[in-house]
Amino acid sequence: MELGLVGLGKMGGNMRERIRRAGHTVVGYDRNPDVADVDSLKALVDSLPAPRVVWVMVPAGGPTASTIDELAELLSPGDVVVDGGNSRYTDDIEHGKTLGDKNIGFVDCGVSGGVWGLENGYALMCGGTDEDVAKVQPIFDALKPEGDSGFVHAGKVGAGHFAKMVHNGIEYAMMQAFAEGWELMEASDEVTDVREVFRSWQEGTVIRSWLLDLAVRALDEDEHLAKLKGYAQDSGEGRWTVEAAIDLAVPLPAITASLFARFASRQDDSPSMKMVAALRNQFGGHAVESSK
Repeated sequence: MELGLVGLGKMGGNMRERIRRAGHTVVGYDRNPDVADVDSLKALVDSLPAPRVVWVMVPAGGPTASTIDELAELLSPGDVVVDGGNSRYTDDIEHGKTLGDKNIGFVDCGVSGGVWGLENGYALMCGGTDEDVAKVQPIFDALKPEGDSGFVHAGKVGAGHFAKMVHNGIEYAMMQAFAEGWELMEASDEVTDVREVFRSWQEGTVIRSWLLDLAVRALDEDEHLAKLKGYAQDSGEGRWTVEAAIDLAVPLPAITASLFARFASRQDDSPSMKMVAALRNQFGGHAVESSK
């Protein structure tokens, strides 16, 4: 299959490589000419046989909207656009209408996997019609992990990013729980080796997980996280999860508290936020702030 891929940053660049390893052809465009295969969106579209599939991996909001608007003028009926960025699900509905007016398909796809996705595969949550999803399925199969898990057609347009939004909200709460437990043990006189306690939990416990493995990895690199400032950014999806909960009158006390804890980290040097910052860096390559 031939695919156009717009946006070749940390995620997009690795996704291009994984898709190529699976035997597909990828034509990539990025504003950075050093990583791009073509020099414009028009050149990308012109290089693909119809019906075309163009996957967009650019920042959410304005950059995604402007890219989709431009593609709407370049693509033809029967083509499909995939938004694999971190867009808000309400934006997907508008993008679907914009493209649908021109009989161009639209699939929204939440992507999880961070800097590890190239080797381990990406978890994919998509929304759209059965017909449009089927056109992209070979690429989904190339990106997902081996086995039966890692891909879901979650529902109609918007469902993919809604599912990814909830995934990230759960991630916030899980990270906060690990961080608070770590801080409590660090503060105690009784526990003298917190790192090894975390390591002991990696097997045989109900909280064993990839996040726990990454916490141990972070502690191996900096046992007391002394090099980090207790400040953790939020990507936006935690906020959207809480806002959706308010709209739907669904109580989310743990996820809401974990979001507010990140806000608190920007007022003081929070010890638990050092662990949250370390975990975000481990799984997603997100920037951290030094303590000095």
